[in-house]
Amino acid sequence: MSEKARKLFGALDLDEDGELTRAEVISALRSKGPTLAARGDLPFWGVGDAEASSALFDAADANGDAVLSFEEFAAVVERRFGW
Repeated sequence: MSEKARKLFGALDLDEDGELTRAEVISALRSKGPTLAARGDLPFWGVGDAEASSALFDAADANGDAVLSFEEFAAVVERRFGW
């Protein structure tokens, strides 16, 4: 798994519990997305609205438990973002 995926996961994990919820992903991308993109931690096109963030979450939630582990998250963002 890439260091970029680890860094982005950490930035989105607002409560620092090692898992991402849909609300965390939407909230963090809304509040931190532009800064993360400016730093190169997220492609600019990856900063979307709540619907796009929710779709990213759904694509990553491989086991359907409504939370993302780092492994689930990394598998999707590395493929989508080309890391």
